[in-house]
Formats: sequence, structure tokens, C-alpha cells
Amino acid sequence: MKAGMNMTYLSSIKPSHINTRKFFVNLVLLSSLVLATALLMTQAQAAADLEINTPAISGIKNSMQTRHAQLSGFYASGAVGFTRDGLVAVRDANAVPLAQRQGVNALVSAENNDRNALYREIATANSHPEWEAEVRSTFAQRWIQKAQSGWYYQDGSGWVKK
Repeated sequence: MKAGMNMTYLSSIKPSHINTRKFFVNLVLLSSLVLATALLMTQAQAAADLEINTPAISGIKNSMQTRHAQLSGFYASGAVGFTRDGLVAVRDANAVPLAQRQGVNALVSAENNDRNALYREIATANSHPEWEAEVRSTFAQRWIQKAQSGWYYQDGSGWVKK
């Protein structure tokens, strides 16, 4: 208590001196502001930085970029497509000459290993390894959006030609 202030003064304040309606309106507004600020901060923290870069992420991206040149013809022919879970798959093995099938399977396997590593590294670099599934889902949508016309991707009903 402030020096000189005594209990007699405090007890002399009557409810009529306090505008209770104004007090509660201000309290509600203040509470709403605090809650909105906390919600915005939580949402900002909950969004993964998908453009984050580490040496591991750079290495994975470089590997994927090099491999893309080898896979692009198979995307164009419809032999390989994008899955709904952010990976790639051999969609039509018959579109690949028999002598090249083993090589295509190896490219798809290496690509999927890198994609899985990329999703894991991005989540980890954001200090939230538990976000891996969300990172994967977002990238799955991005890969499909960036796919060229004529390439295949999976949706809920199966393979679709873009």
C-alpha cells in the first residue's frame, strides 16, 4: 500500500464511484486483445519455414535437381507420376522400355529417399520434427501445382493427367 493511504480511505469508496459497466467493457476488450495477440503469435510460430536452408537441405535439393533431368522424360511419358503423399511412383511400367525399367526404379527409389529426407530435414531445421507430416503434405501439393501439363499425379480417386 502507498504511504499515507489507509484502510479507512479504501473502505470509503462506494460502488457508485466506480463505473462498473465501463470497467467490464474495458476488461473484455483488453482480454480480447491479449487473446488475439496470443493467437497470432501461436499461428506465426506454427507455420513452418519451407524455404529454410541448411547444408543438409542444400545437398538434398542439389541431388534432386540433378535427378530431375533424368526423370523429366519419364514424367512426360506418363511412366512416372507424383503421389498424393509427396513421393513419386512408377505409374506405367509399360511406358518404359524393358532395358530401362531397372534404372527408372532406381531413380524413383533415390528420389523418394531424398524427398523423405527433405521433409524430415525441413521439419527438424524448424525445430519441430513433429511437423514432418505437414511439411510433406504441403510439398505434395506444391509438386502437383508445379507439374507440367501432361504429367500425372494422384488424387483421391487415382491417377490424373494434368
